[in-house]
Amino acid sequence: MSAEKVTITLGGKTTECPVVVGTENEHAIDIEKLRADTGFVTLDYGYKNTGATTSKITFLDGEKGILHYRGYEISDLAEKSDFTEVIYLLLYGELPNATQLKEFNQKLKDNSDVPAEIASILKAFPKGTHPMAQLAAATVALSGVYGEGATLKEENFINILAKFPVLVAMVIRNAQGLDFIPNDKNLDYVANFLQMTFGKPATKVLIDAMDKLLILHADHEQNCSTSTVRIVGSSNVNIYASISAGISALWGPLHGGANQAVLEQLHKIDEDGGDTAKFVAMAKDKDSGFRLMGFGHRVYKNFDPRARIIKKSCDEVLEDLGVTDKKLTIARELEQAALHDDYFVSRKLYPNVDFYSGIIYSAMGFPTDTFTTLFALGRLAGWVSQWKEMKENKEPIGRPRQIYTGANLRPYVAVGER
Repeated sequence: MSAEKVTITLGGKTTECPVVVGTENEHAIDIEKLRADTGFVTLDYGYKNTGATTSKITFLDGEKGILHYRGYEISDLAEKSDFTEVIYLLLYGELPNATQLKEFNQKLKDNSDVPAEIASILKAFPKGTHPMAQLAAATVALSGVYGEGATLKEENFINILAKFPVLVAMVIRNAQGLDFIPNDKNLDYVANFLQMTFGKPATKVLIDAMDKLLILHADHEQNCSTSTVRIVGSSNVNIYASISAGISALWGPLHGGANQAVLEQLHKIDEDGGDTAKFVAMAKDKDSGFRLMGFGHRVYKNFDPRARIIKKSCDEVLEDLGVTDKKLTIARELEQAALHDDYFVSRKLYPNVDFYSGIIYSAMGFPTDTFTTLFALGRLAGWVSQWKEMKENKEPIGRPRQIYTGANLRPYVAVGER
């Protein structure tokens, strides 16, 4: 809290709003008493300028292209850690030592089996049900098996973190009409997920790439799905229902579906004949109504720091798999245009993490409509950590205000007289 205050006078009433300064020198005006003192509320569509909470988990500076988890540079974590180490960091606030990490990984393995009832629920879904609908429903169904999910007990966090990769693998196979692969507790978190998904051991290159992708997606401050998890959890509902709500928020194409949109667009360009120059020209023509998916970012006004990291993994995966898909050739041509064409460079429309992740997932063999479940697998670490922080802070139930713009009070007219 800063000594500085902002004085606001409205309608002859005055309030003093303290200035809050974060550890990275972010400034905010605390308006908690604004309505009580003046009768006014703020109006901020989409909460673009509103901080709903304070958090010690993630720092993001879109202007400078900075992303930190618990004070650690995202590039250091992606290059030097594995995903379960980052989960531990987000959950507990510090990187684990060797003993702590070993014990944490063992807890995840010991609690990873998904109840048979959940498998039956997945099998009962109508053919063609979107994987995200299956994942959201199966996740909330866990609350029927584990009834104490609204408490701050560590077992609740471990339980969902342990079961989620198994659940995502089951959903991906179920969406393809394939049988489930048994959970192998001898394998590490990511290796087991890939084996359960594809039915065969994954190479080190693929495991490393998947590890990095999950780390890069683990948390991203107060985005739509994370805010959803916190506001749903603020009603004191269990963690499974809160995470299920986050999954549903992530499902939206404006949030978690961007990498799927990238692949769908590549397919469209391929079907049109594969002339990337034509589509680059359309993207530069403001009257065409066309924009390239996977370039630029709503938050980052510079190069997406996650894209720098995953580009290298993208190259390694394509080389390891020897993929020659025409869509990937088109993607490479679009990438070069965005990195070197002045139109894109001057507007900072660089390839973002969704561009590269979609290419990697496609090359690895994931069906396009399952990409968002992979996003959820990574983001779960952040959701659980944010839910835990919200509970520890004893934050009040979320209750946004509104400005009513409907009809004024009017007399009721009986149905026969209308």
